Amino acid sequence: MTLKAILLTKANDQFAAQVRELSDEDLRANTPEANVTVAVEYSTVNYKDALALANKGPVVRKWPMVAGIDAAGTVLDSTDARFAPGDKVVLDGWGVGEQHWGGLAQRARFKADWLVPLPAGLSARQAMAIGTAGYTAMLCCLALREQGVQPGDGEILVTGASGGVGSIAISILAGWGYRVVASTGRATEAAYLTALGASAVIDRAELAAPGKPLQKERWAGVVDAVGSHTLANACAQTRYGGTVTACGLAQGMDFASTVAPFILRGVRLIGVDSVLCPLPRRLSAWQRLAADLDRSKLDAATTEIVLAQAIDVAPALLAGRVRGRVVVNVNA
Repeated sequence: MTLKAILLTKANDQFAAQVRELSDEDLRANTPEANVTVAVEYSTVNYKDALALANKGPVVRKWPMVAGIDAAGTVLDSTDARFAPGDKVVLDGWGVGEQHWGGLAQRARFKADWLVPLPAGLSARQAMAIGTAGYTAMLCCLALREQGVQPGDGEILVTGASGGVGSIAISILAGWGYRVVASTGRATEAAYLTALGASAVIDRAELAAPGKPLQKERWAGVVDAVGSHTLANACAQTRYGGTVTACGLAQGMDFASTVAPFILRGVRLIGVDSVLCPLPRRLSAWQRLAADLDRSKLDAATTEIVLAQAIDVAPALLAGRVRGRVVVNVNA
């Protein structure tokens, strides 16, 4: 049997991303550690996927590589007792699409330890509309609550608001009763962001340039997917005892800040990792997504494409021209 997949190759510094027809033998030979085969129904394009597809960052560590850090579908075969043929599963992270062949393919092989049962009430398409971006957003939102940030404490800033993490974080937080302020570089997306639940929208330029170590207190909490000066300014503007969650680097990996917000205002900066997140926390986040995320808002934030289009959408996503989430129908 054959399968279609987006294969990334690099030889003599020549990079290529192509939809290729591969055999089951190719798949098994390149995934020797895997013990579950999945018929993939949907995948997605996250920021990290876009970096890999456009060869814009050191994401891929092994060549050739089937792209895609996410997948949702049905188990075809398993040598692990936890999964049986017919089970619906979700895969996010674990180095898939980086060091292990990934989910932008019609079939994939994974370790059972990496798989999450598809939560009741979610379809495979909805799970990929959430994807790593939405699952990371939930981890950030849960971290705010665990640090004691309550809806009555004040405004919550969400940066990179028009992107995947930002869009879903806004929907989650608004659904929980928080007043959310969305930061975006696209003023034309204001109506979209308010429809998701944002109470106000600000221009990302207000946060994107170097600022003072301590600034006027405003935010009770922050979900930041941008990094660099934006994250530094968010910390400098966070209220006494507030919490900032950091999960992205769209503006950059640098963090030009001081200890002032942390030792003078007791601000907490929480790093949020989705790749190696332990299974119990991963399961909890997916259950909360299934229970709490407004499906109509999820649909409004989602665009569906076919496998070949994933390569073309990557540069636009990196340039900040893609709204919300991109779902890939790998079989279309």
